[in-house]
Amino acid sequence: MREIRHVLFIMTDQQRADYLGCAGHPSLRTPNLDALAAEGVLFPNAFCNATICGSSRMSFYTGRYMSTHGASWNNFPLSIAQKTLGDHMRAVGVRTALVGKTHMSADSEGMARVHLDPESETGRLIAECGFEPFERDDGLHPSEGNPRDLAYNRYLRSLGYEGDNPWHDYANAAEGPDGEILSGWYMRNAHLPARIREEHSETPYMTDRAIAFIEEAGDQPWCLHLSYIKPHWPYMAPAPYHAMYGADDVPPANRGNDERARPHPVHGAFMRHIDSETFSRDEVRARVIPTYMGLISQIDDQLGRLFGVLKDKGLWDKTLIVYTSDHGDYLGDHWLGEKEMFHEESVRIPMIVRDPRAAADATRGRVLDHLVEAIDLVPTFHAAFGGEDPGQWFEGRSLLPVLEGEIEAGSGDWRDIAVSETDYAMRGARVDLGLAPMEARGIMLRSQRWKFVYWAGVEPPFQLFDLAADPREQVDLAGSPDHAPVIESMRDRLIHWLATRRTRVTVSDRRIEATTDSSAKRGFLIGYW
Repeated sequence: MREIRHVLFIMTDQQRADYLGCAGHPSLRTPNLDALAAEGVLFPNAFCNATICGSSRMSFYTGRYMSTHGASWNNFPLSIAQKTLGDHMRAVGVRTALVGKTHMSADSEGMARVHLDPESETGRLIAECGFEPFERDDGLHPSEGNPRDLAYNRYLRSLGYEGDNPWHDYANAAEGPDGEILSGWYMRNAHLPARIREEHSETPYMTDRAIAFIEEAGDQPWCLHLSYIKPHWPYMAPAPYHAMYGADDVPPANRGNDERARPHPVHGAFMRHIDSETFSRDEVRARVIPTYMGLISQIDDQLGRLFGVLKDKGLWDKTLIVYTSDHGDYLGDHWLGEKEMFHEESVRIPMIVRDPRAAADATRGRVLDHLVEAIDLVPTFHAAFGGEDPGQWFEGRSLLPVLEGEIEAGSGDWRDIAVSETDYAMRGARVDLGLAPMEARGIMLRSQRWKFVYWAGVEPPFQLFDLAADPREQVDLAGSPDHAPVIESMRDRLIHWLATRRTRVTVSDRRIEATTDSSAKRGFLIGYW
């Protein structure tokens, strides 16, 4: 009997949905992910709920939108009032651990306010976003941060990679002709091989640590979040992955002269960031993107190792596997670098789900067009172990009925709008636009056809794209009189969405339903003559 006893929740950092072999990139080689999709479901319309690492991950981990959980940028603490994946899974008897990155910052003020000892068992779990930190490594360690005691640095030094920060000097740097260190922080070095043996680089190391967890945990119920650091910058790959692809494998940039000459003000402000100016150069894209692709292929090869271990240990047909990413990467499209805006390159994410149960055979190997959000994963994992929907805590929906073929895309039983948010208060674009920190917000509503964006404090406040006629998002229709009814409809949807956030978490809907209009029964005779 095929049942779910384990969850393997795999996340990469900054991987675009279209940079996935089975999702249509013409050159990218990802045979293990292709095979995973053939045994599961590929969701091409999956979206992150926030467009930067920290806030996106907090939505993945809470099952709640950014404006509900409040951790709206990298290292903005997640309030201790928020429940996370670990909390929900432990409630159904599942050990929940992390290997890799979270971008979680502990709510030290909140813990101190309730006198919660950060060294206590509960305190440690809250400080680690609810995960047992089997190996936490957020993956960005400039030498100024003095990461000497980082576990990965200790590992590298044990292998003879000397120095205070071998993460940088070997795993994320190349070597010049005279033995000098060429830092991966500078994208001009992206085409060179890292100064490290491939098997010692970050991706194999994190795979080794995931295998160590699986061997230790055995067949007890577990949920492992394996969060790979790459293909995020520094864009530096070990041989042979640094040279696996070339400039001929890089598709032309999705950018138009009109959007550069007459951008929306927020788009224009982001175009003036240094990362955007750099990635707008063709020679930069030709040097960086092949390495980006090589890092994805390295992840795929390591997943082959990991999947082999699950099969050898008899765990393969007991493990629900999800492969996704926290957000995308512009890589020069729309004249932009990085992420944080709402074009498909930034907001659409890879999503493969392999459900081993016989009930999921109905959709096995299919590509499903459902609008899926990051917040759907916590409810999915919780339901897979028989957890009851806790109502006010989950804003996402379990994917199990979709995997069982019970809900078709476009039916009234599934969402017809996906939502994502951004808070760019920490970015230079906010200063450029003259906005106060609380004004630097944007919200996207995306249907199968339309993409509607609201920008607070900016004129014009809206953007609208017809994805059926303009999938490259080159023509903003917000100023078109013919599309005024679409703008009005989407604005109404936005208002409804904002008004229905699940901010009431201390009282459940079940309790309200059970006690509605019960005052008189409890002796409170309000308004009686």
